[in-house]
Amino acid sequence: VPAAVPGIVFLSGGQSEIQATANLNAINKFTGAPKPWRLSFSFGRALQASALKAWNGSDVAAGQDQLIRRAAYNGAASLGQYSGEENAGAAAESLFVKAHAY
Repeated sequence: VPAAVPGIVFLSGGQSEIQATANLNAINKFTGAPKPWRLSFSFGRALQASALKAWNGSDVAAGQDQLIRRAAYNGAASLGQYSGEENAGAAAESLFVKAHAY
């Protein structure tokens, strides 16, 4: 990929939110080769799942709290600075869907 490309994003592919965040962190901590681009995931389900579960159709504050928390964790991971989570809850649940079609 040419260095002029500003960033590369990967699909989180059914990983749990925590798995996706940990993998993004590992990618950004890797120093064995030059990385002239920003590396991230395209966090569809892996950013929204716990927020949607907390919201549950009515609890806006809980949904927003989860979304802000996930965004903070993923922001740290995009810099290789994610250090894990104490209370994983819904973020640890697998998002894998057999035969999912995109």
